[in-house]
Amino acid sequence: MAGMGFSNILTSLLGFGTVGSFSFVSPNTSCTSDPVKLHLSDPPYENYFYSDCHSSAHVVVTSPVPGSNLSVIGPRLLVAWPAGNSGVVAFFEPENGVNGSLTIKLENSTTAQPLQSVYVSTTSTSDNPVVGVSGHIAFNSSAVLTVPILGSIRTIRDFTEGPSLIYPAIQNAIQFSETAEGGALLNRMWLDNKTTTSLQFTPLNGSKVIEIKRETNTTLSFSPGTYEFVASFDYPQLQQLAPEKVLNNASTDLIRQNPDQTTSLSFLSYTDKLLAGTWRFLTYFGRDSMISLLLLQPVLSEGENSAVEAVIGAVLERVNRSDGTVCHEEVIGDYATWLNLQKNVSSTAPQCDYKMVDTDYFLPISLKSYLVNSPVGQKRASAFMNTTASFLANNTGLSYTELAQLTAEKIMNTSKAFAQPDGQTKDNLIHLKKGEDVGEWRDSQYGIGGARIPYDVNTALVPAALRSIAALSANGYFPKHPEWKDTAVQYAQVWEDETLKFFEVNVPQASAVSLVQSYVNQSSFPGPVNTSNITSDVLFYGLGLDGNNNQSVVRVMNTDDCFRLFLLNSTDQQQLSKFLNQTAEHILQPFPLGLSNPVGLFVANPAYGGDSVYARNFTNSDYHGTVVWSWQLAMMAQGLARQLDRCSSGSVPGT
Repeated sequence: MAGMGFSNILTSLLGFGTVGSFSFVSPNTSCTSDPVKLHLSDPPYENYFYSDCHSSAHVVVTSPVPGSNLSVIGPRLLVAWPAGNSGVVAFFEPENGVNGSLTIKLENSTTAQPLQSVYVSTTSTSDNPVVGVSGHIAFNSSAVLTVPILGSIRTIRDFTEGPSLIYPAIQNAIQFSETAEGGALLNRMWLDNKTTTSLQFTPLNGSKVIEIKRETNTTLSFSPGTYEFVASFDYPQLQQLAPEKVLNNASTDLIRQNPDQTTSLSFLSYTDKLLAGTWRFLTYFGRDSMISLLLLQPVLSEGENSAVEAVIGAVLERVNRSDGTVCHEEVIGDYATWLNLQKNVSSTAPQCDYKMVDTDYFLPISLKSYLVNSPVGQKRASAFMNTTASFLANNTGLSYTELAQLTAEKIMNTSKAFAQPDGQTKDNLIHLKKGEDVGEWRDSQYGIGGARIPYDVNTALVPAALRSIAALSANGYFPKHPEWKDTAVQYAQVWEDETLKFFEVNVPQASAVSLVQSYVNQSSFPGPVNTSNITSDVLFYGLGLDGNNNQSVVRVMNTDDCFRLFLLNSTDQQQLSKFLNQTAEHILQPFPLGLSNPVGLFVANPAYGGDSVYARNFTNSDYHGTVVWSWQLAMMAQGLARQLDRCSSGSVPGT
């Protein structure tokens, strides 16, 4: 999240070589609307959004506060750009060596704003404008810039979240130089030998000259005071969707009612894709964007250059033409070039991660939701689906219709065996890909307890995708497979009716009481815990099959019931009643008896596992442990509302 402020740009900042002044460029040059600024405070993190017609940036200033874990939290300035999934980061340490004594903060510039935009329309060294942000950063005591990283968010993420990985080919390319005003300039040409990222610091208000120390690893030394920073690069930019372009006309009041939320949504929305969360990801993630579409479609813009078409178009563009697999995550910019070089390939071509098994199924569900269910989508169908793909070289010449059919063919082929007479066996369910430990939304190391056959994919996503393929076929899509309008319905019915039983967990009442008490003792859960509320056997559906320690079913209660509630209208009334009852019970029961807690619903409850591995791997420190995910809350609420609506509206089951 960002705002901005800046003074002079040096010619060396733009890659001209010699140091000297460059004319000041006023913020928002040639833009017809004011920049969008947002400050969100979450100590020790201060987040700033800044967007104008030229570029978008997220600036994060990290500074320890009382109680911070100083082994993790240290002074840091980070700038993240959606374009190219790129950014810069500067890690600081107190020069006196006393951990926790150094604090940093942004100060308002002469424009009374913390940040301003950098924009130079043309240079002699680049075909793209130089864009970025600048601001004033204040140090309370002497500081040393220990580690700068310039180029890719993925490179920054590898350093901050991995074992402090530094790639010499990237890091050694950073050049340090003095500037005329007593400042210092860091710049690095990307591995494409074309794009340059720069970070400059200049003393302000009498602050002392910055010292460049080159003895071992080059660092910068700052005295106490205020310094201007300018972070910029010259990579092709994305076209952002303003809040009023992200939302449909009936929902624009949300901009006034929820300005922070709609501004944040706009920051992640562009004409050719919607991005996953900033700063750590800030690029295309197929599953995430399609789930967002399905949950937010009532308020999202539709039609040409809309949010909905940005989501679906981005997914179709990245389909693997060899087998129809949908891309989970793209790799672009400097990191894509880096990965290509690891294969001895000199190329800047983007790459796609195709290891997930769940993402495929969201594509026909999303297509049906727009092209069949939406009047706008119905009218736009021909023009939109006849678009020719252009993002991946391998897909050149293929239309969106052809790419969608490739994915539908894969789903029909892989779901066929289970749908055949006597085919309802565990072996015919959808498994994670060979050699992969993850494959659906719980994609952390222990997210599904080591399972090979995920609950959400088999019991909800497969039948929902088949229903959508049938509906699309009935509406004239997939003309090469007119039989799908019937075959896909037949397959879907079997998957709806016959998959739940594989994942069912029944815990006798006495055992349930004992297991919860054992979990409380092992995990040191502070309570309160009232096991007397367990008045009957506990029924739930486990996260997956074939888990760790030879567990046939991963006995972790969870919120993934929401997929089935949100995506399916089951027709087996006895099974549906049983399913709804157990879901409601877990929502109402407080953790660790159920999933409820004062914040919302925990996405996992390991109390009934019966194995110490569960308590160890599903904690409040684990990505998919005893934590709350807001979109799961939203999907659970919408799913229950849809099921209740079937009762009041008299809708025909299975439609």
